[in-house]
This record gives sequence, structure tokens and C-alpha cells, in this order.
Amino acid sequence: MFGPGGRAYVYLVYGIHRCLNVVAGPDGAPGAVLVRAAAPLEGIDQMAARRGRSPDAPARLAAGPGLVTQALGVGLDLDATDLTRPGRLWLAGPSPEVDAVLAAAGVVAGPRVGVAYAGPPWAELPWRFGWRGHPALSRPFPRTTGGPA
Repeated sequence: MFGPGGRAYVYLVYGIHRCLNVVAGPDGAPGAVLVRAAAPLEGIDQMAARRGRSPDAPARLAAGPGLVTQALGVGLDLDATDLTRPGRLWLAGPSPEVDAVLAAAGVVAGPRVGVAYAGPPWAELPWRFGWRGHPALSRPFPRTTGGPA
């Protein structure tokens, strides 16, 4: 999390679940974005096999931080991967199909999940982003949260 921006930060939670963060701060400063969910567009059969699930509900295959890494096959060996260069794990640019979905769904902001222990104001800050009502969300956004971005 203290590395250069654009790198993967992969770690274990509770010694069981892997989580994937995208480092977003300058080198040496802490800053990262947790990937809480993903909406599969390709490779659905392979993701379902990794999860031991049916490919019939693809939106739920990566509907949680631990499920994202399981569905995508992200292991601790991918920690510090440069996500700006094509390889085993990288961030691709948007596509016209994704742009259309984003425009139709609207991106909303709300409080993060699982940080109530941090107390005010940290627990209430709108540092979680997603498509309201999308089936791939790990948790729904409160109805009073944010508006289209």
C-alpha cells in the first residue's frame, strides 16, 4: 500500500481470504482502493470453475473482496504487480459497452463497508463507489446515499 501508484497490493484477511487493492498514492505514502466486486464480462466459465459455482449467475461470481480474488485467480504472488502493463493481472481501459452500462446505471458514493470500528467521521466518509442496484455489488448502497456521479 506504500508503493508506487498503479501497483497491486494483495494480502490475506483473517489468514484466509485474499484481497486486491490498487495502490493509488505516491510512492512511500499509504493509499489504495479495495476492489470489493467485479462484474464479469468474459471468462465466466473459468471464474465459475475457480469458485466451484454454476456460471448461471455471473454477476455474483465476484460479489465480494474475497470472491474477486478467487474468481480472478489472484494469489499473493501477484502482490506488487504493475497493473498499468498487460500481464497476468492488469487494468484495462473502458469499453463502449461498459461506458453505456455506467451511464445508464449511474455511479454512487457511500460509506465503506466493515469500518464502523473506525468511528466518526471515518466510518461515514463516502469513500465507496459503485453502480447502485447492480447485482455484482457485495453489499447494496443505502437508498439515501449519493447520486449519479
